[in-house]
Amino acid sequence: MGKKIDTSFIKGIIPPIAIPLKDDESFDEKKLRRHVDFVIEGGVSAILAFGSNGEFYMQEEDEMKDILDVMRDQVAGRVPVFMGIGAIRTSKCIRLAQMGVEHGAKAVSILQPMFLKPSEDELYTHFAAIADSVQDVPVLLYNNPGRTGYGIPQTVAEKLAHQKANVVGMKDSSGDITQTEEFIRRNADVNFKVMCGKDTLIYAGLCVGAVGAVCCMANFVPRLVCSIYDRFVAGDIKGALDRQFVLNPIRLQMDKSSFPVATKDYANLLGLELGAPYLPTKNSTPEQLEGLRQQLVKAGLL
Repeated sequence: MGKKIDTSFIKGIIPPIAIPLKDDESFDEKKLRRHVDFVIEGGVSAILAFGSNGEFYMQEEDEMKDILDVMRDQVAGRVPVFMGIGAIRTSKCIRLAQMGVEHGAKAVSILQPMFLKPSEDELYTHFAAIADSVQDVPVLLYNNPGRTGYGIPQTVAEKLAHQKANVVGMKDSSGDITQTEEFIRRNADVNFKVMCGKDTLIYAGLCVGAVGAVCCMANFVPRLVCSIYDRFVAGDIKGALDRQFVLNPIRLQMDKSSFPVATKDYANLLGLELGAPYLPTKNSTPEQLEGLRQQLVKAGLL
């Protein structure tokens, strides 16, 4: 089973880092370094490389390696760096997981394969093989049915949590608080750490036992997002809910843009210069940008 896995750092608010691009779609190292500093100074507990809002599905492996090296160098040990993996082929996921660990990632997060719809046995085998390839490193499952077309079954998560010592938690982006609650309840005996993946449900997730959240909005309003978690763990339950209610209208406005461009749009409105997404997605229309701007104004953020 390998050595005992440290999971003490899996908590708090973790942004899936948005990648600033140049006109030729190569990443802008200077702006990426500046952005890493911005979110850390905003109070985040860790950063996630190659989450959904990091547009992992657009990047080649050599680009990922270079981006991860820059992130880790700029972080300079201030917070842990997580490696997100969203490939379809098991062998590619193994290669990416091992590359991430070799380049300093402290934990690995694995999305269920897109496009396919594996059986429970196939899905278990996929996750288990990746976990086995990085045995002494914490592995988180990433349940995102909205993007993959199906969810990770409770039975698969439970089997992995109880049979693989390094499968220590998950990010649940189902948006279904019952699912989140059940992932926590079924695996409480092995201290399985569940993080909420919907920015509108940070407070609700914490109420049912989540240890934190992976939040796209921490890319551009990290202090607001972190205030929900910080107030909750300090015992200011009403204050945490108040901050969640400030955040929700800002987040809901994002749904009128193509995924995931609104994260960069909001950041650009706030002067963070994250630029455009990878094509074929584009920045939001002028009308939608005005809608985003108005939400920031109403929240007193602009």
